[in-house]
Parts: sequence; C-alpha cells; structure tokens
Amino acid sequence: MVTLAEVARHAGVSASTVSYVLSGKRTISAPTRERVERSIRELGYHPNAGARALASSRSNIIALMMPLRTDMYVPVMMEIAIAVATTARERGHDVLLLTGHEGPEAVRRVVGSGLADAMILMDVELEDRRLPLVREAPRPAVLIGLPADTGELTCVDLDFTATGRLCVDHLAGLGHRDVAVVGEAAAVYERRTGFAERTLQGVRERATELGARVLHRPCEGSYESVAGTLARVFDERPSTSAVIVQNEAAIGPLLGLLRQQGRAVPEDISVVAVCPEQVATSQSVALTSVAIPAQEMGRRAVELVMAKLDGAGGAVPARVELLPPRLTTRASTGPAAR
Repeated sequence: MVTLAEVARHAGVSASTVSYVLSGKRTISAPTRERVERSIRELGYHPNAGARALASSRSNIIALMMPLRTDMYVPVMMEIAIAVATTARERGHDVLLLTGHEGPEAVRRVVGSGLADAMILMDVELEDRRLPLVREAPRPAVLIGLPADTGELTCVDLDFTATGRLCVDHLAGLGHRDVAVVGEAAAVYERRTGFAERTLQGVRERATELGARVLHRPCEGSYESVAGTLARVFDERPSTSAVIVQNEAAIGPLLGLLRQQGRAVPEDISVVAVCPEQVATSQSVALTSVAIPAQEMGRRAVELVMAKLDGAGGAVPARVELLPPRLTTRASTGPAAR
C-alpha cells in the first residue's frame, strides 16, 4: 500500500505539504498542488478516510442536495451533479448525493450527522423552506439557484432574468410584437422555482419596455400537452409570431406540431429556446438558444464552497454570482412575417 511519505518523495515535497493538499487546511500554490495531485494519481494513493477525518476534523465530503422531480429536466441536473463531483474530487473531496424531496429535513440530517463538511443545494425556490436552517447551520453552504432573499447566502446561477430579457430583445429586434412563452410544468411555477419565475419576469419586463405582448402558458412537455398548449396560444392570440420555450421536453413536440400545422420555422413563426446546446442543435431546425451553463455552475459551486471551508466558514463573505446569458442565433428565428 502506498504511503503518504512515498507520495511526498515522488512529488519532491514534505509530508506536511501532501497532508495540507489533502485536508485543505492551508493554501498551497497551484503548481505544488498539481504536482502532489499528479503523484497521488500516478502512485494510486488512497488516504484512509477515518484517519484523515480524525486528523483534520473533516470528513472531506460535500453533501449535494438535488431533489429529483418528474417535472424537471433530469439531464441538466445530472450534468451539474457530475461537474460538482468531478471538481470536488479534484479538490480531495467526495460527494454525498441526496435526491429525495425532504426539504428542511435533509439539511437537519446532514448537519446533525456530521456526515459532510459543507452543502450544495439545487432546485432552489424563491421562498425555499431549507434556507432558514442553511443560514443557521455551522456548515458552509452554496446554492445553485437564486431565492428571493439572498441575504447571508452564497449563490451561483445563470442570470435567468437577463436571459428572459435577452430572448425578447432578439425577437423584438426582428419585428416580433406578439410572443408566447411555452414554459415549464405548472407545478414548477406553483413551487415558485427560481429559474422559471425569473426567466418569466425578465421576459415580461423587457416586453413591456419594448411595447410587445406576452402570453405565458405552462406545459407538461408531453406531445398531448404541447398540442393543447399551442392550440390555446393560437386561439387566444392568433397574431403570435414567435415562441420562447423554456421546457426541454416540449421542444421536439412543438417543432413537429408547428410543421404539421403548416407553420414554417422561421418564415411563419420564430422559436427561441432556453436549453442545453446539444438540445438546441439536435432538432429538425437548429434552434436559436440561450445555453444552460451546467458544468460551469457545478464547478463554480464547488470552488465557492471550498473557499468557505478554507476560510473557516464565516470568514468568507456571502456573495451572489450570476453568469451572464449568451444567445446563439441559429436557423429558428427570422423577421416577423408581414
């Protein structure tokens, strides 16, 4: 079995430096850290978890609270989770994944058990019931998402309000004045999930400023649900010339139904999606879209929570990082038909 001393000799550093790299107790220069981590990988060193926890008063585990719901697009959530796990592993930490809908109870369980050094929370609601406990917890925490009140909290997220505004800017610039939003399932809005609410807020704000009209309809994402949603949109507002879709499951059915109805994209109707790049580019018509930076959000969440751990928790001030949206123009948007 490879020992810590052997790793130190291989990396050309002291045993204490290897220990600091593993525990995160002290800041180690990037070149030295990389050299030690390379030696750990090449030698196949696996520190004893129990001994490491006793020595450092840490478990070197981060709890990731990722409730899996049938009304959420799981591939994006899994992409974030993989980015969290990969980045944590690079920093000598493992990830404890909690997928249940436990709310505050999950926070109590993690804090009470001492299983994890820190927490990362996903699926954040505007009035999230977990947050009072997170604010009081002795464990550092980072949110991937933005609640209504960010006081005392560290959050990272795509700027979804700016995303909604950007979509309307693009369509209004092409002459569209009647825009429909095919949104997430109704339950997502009923829970007041942050990303969906903020996107809609941005859409409505910018449309008002530009003199455009917006019709928002939640959608379950099934073929039947999308068909019903589209029928209602065109019944209520026949002049609709553009659609913003924030529901990955609805994209394929929506494009198929428009084609069946004889509505050409983008000649008759333009479509903008808020979705992962691979979803936007794999459709029958390549979609103009705002990408979801899932990997960047997961990576940054770990970096922020590690900064809190290295800074002894409260020493690192709370902060909110909003990633700016980027809209990529593709074949699904064009000038409004006269």
